[in-house]
Amino acid sequence: MAVEELRTITQRCQALEEDAFKGEDFDLFQSAGQQCLEEGHIAQVLEIIQDEKNKVIVKCMGWNLVGPLVRCIQCYPQKSEKQEACLRILDQMVQLCNPKELLLGLLEQVEDACGEDISPIISLLLQPLQTVLIKLGDKKAYSVGLALSTLVNRISTLPIPYTKDQIQQDPHGLCHCCSSLVTFAKPFVAEVVKRQEYSKELKSELLKFCFSCLKYLLRAQLDQIPDDTEEHPLRFFATEILDFLWLLGEPLSKVFFQHGSTPQASDKEDLSQDDMLYCADSLACLAYLLFVHYIGMDYFPHVFSPSFLLQCNMTHIEMLLKRMEESMLSKGLALFENCLLRVENNSLPHQYLEIKSFLSVPEDLVKVMTLCPVEHLRKKSLKILQLYIDKLDAEGKYKLFRCLLQTSNHAGMEGYIIQNIKNQIDLSLKTGYGSNCFLGPRLIPLLHTVHSLPEGVETDLLQNSDRIMAALNLLRYLIIKDPEYENQTEIWTELTRIERDFLKPLRMGLNMSKAHYEAKIRSTKEDRQESHNNKTICTITAGGKTLPNMTPEMQLQVLQSALFTFDLIESVLARVEELIEVKGKAMTEEQIGSNQDI
Repeated sequence: MAVEELRTITQRCQALEEDAFKGEDFDLFQSAGQQCLEEGHIAQVLEIIQDEKNKVIVKCMGWNLVGPLVRCIQCYPQKSEKQEACLRILDQMVQLCNPKELLLGLLEQVEDACGEDISPIISLLLQPLQTVLIKLGDKKAYSVGLALSTLVNRISTLPIPYTKDQIQQDPHGLCHCCSSLVTFAKPFVAEVVKRQEYSKELKSELLKFCFSCLKYLLRAQLDQIPDDTEEHPLRFFATEILDFLWLLGEPLSKVFFQHGSTPQASDKEDLSQDDMLYCADSLACLAYLLFVHYIGMDYFPHVFSPSFLLQCNMTHIEMLLKRMEESMLSKGLALFENCLLRVENNSLPHQYLEIKSFLSVPEDLVKVMTLCPVEHLRKKSLKILQLYIDKLDAEGKYKLFRCLLQTSNHAGMEGYIIQNIKNQIDLSLKTGYGSNCFLGPRLIPLLHTVHSLPEGVETDLLQNSDRIMAALNLLRYLIIKDPEYENQTEIWTELTRIERDFLKPLRMGLNMSKAHYEAKIRSTKEDRQESHNNKTICTITAGGKTLPNMTPEMQLQVLQSALFTFDLIESVLARVEELIEVKGKAMTEEQIGSNQDI
């Protein structure tokens, strides 16, 4: 029935001129053709499509059957007779149909694909799409751009493989799609290379494609791929995209030094064409590929100093570290680390800290190491922060320490910075090393910041224990290592103030905190004895935060742990007070001896 209807329609239309076809003819042809395909009359449809008398009909109306035909191809087993017949129908359509109309029909199938159908449909339609675009001749630039953007948008919805097994198995077909996409784009790149003066519009569309691919690659975990894995599909894809940029006349150095537009740019009308092309994500990915994986480095001039390249990359690093996705953070950390490793220790001029990103990036590192839920990223952030500190000159270290002590808002981080200050002081006290930044009057502002309690006696000592312990250890070190008669650090000049503003309030705060927690322990033990039920649920506040519900036994463990922390602080505080007293007595005895000699 459907076959006869299709034959009737085609026979009637054979007698009509091309411009005489009506909308009704298109609808009847599509309806009958779709029904034939769905009922499995593939051979009959192929026969009608191949009939020379129906050539004009297929040219005008055939593209309407693309959707039903693609669905049929997916339904039949691979290499089956009916699937092969469907593929021949598709080939015939590519040869006969109006290229512009067929292009829209093919792209519609790509856009409508979802889930597991994306990779098979893209693999099926890439060759027909390429052929149709080539048939468009010199007027294909816009259509090539439309096809490439549609393909990239669909491919970008596929899950990215991360593990070696996922990459080898390629369960969602992403790696295969990326490799096929490169093959699809090559003829158009070759055309631009051959006819550059005539292909400016096509070049522009291909550049947009390259930068959209770079933006997409920012999501891939390339840092988990060994550098010697040349065959890896995503590495191959990235290499080919950078090769395209070079072939299209875009030197990687020129692209690298562009200033990208941010995703937050609200008014796209205010952005130039270059701004729209060079988006921040694409440029960050280019920097990552160049300086972490050395992909495309053969095209990059080796004339720039490591400090200059670090300065150029700081914008990308800052942008990546502010993102929440693990793949973005890991790339930002890897790019920062690789740039720093090229710089010699103590050589980065402190003037660089006048550039906003050179202070905001370490602040972002602190946020990653204190807030990021991924442990290995937290540890790597700490490692890179220390690497950054090591690269700065003495003045730069001094400025960075002052900044981080004011902005980190994390006792553990502040304690870490204080330890670094101690290391720099130690270096400065050794003859011929170090800098005056960590001696004498320059050191005093740092000591003021370090040896202070944020809220005086009422400071939460438990929450600030890391900072307090580091500050006490620094004070103990200074008293021991810098004799009063030398006073290179001017610690003895500042000791009275430190005792007044730090040691005495700390002693009072410790006594109050210990008394409070000891009373809490007694109360908890009494409540436990009265209830005789260790499973009673209690709540407790520690470090200014309410902890999850716990049994009295658990509550006691937490309270005793807090007391242990106070005991540690008290032991170091007692040692510092003892050293001050001993030094004071020694000074008094020397003064008495001097007076007697007189």
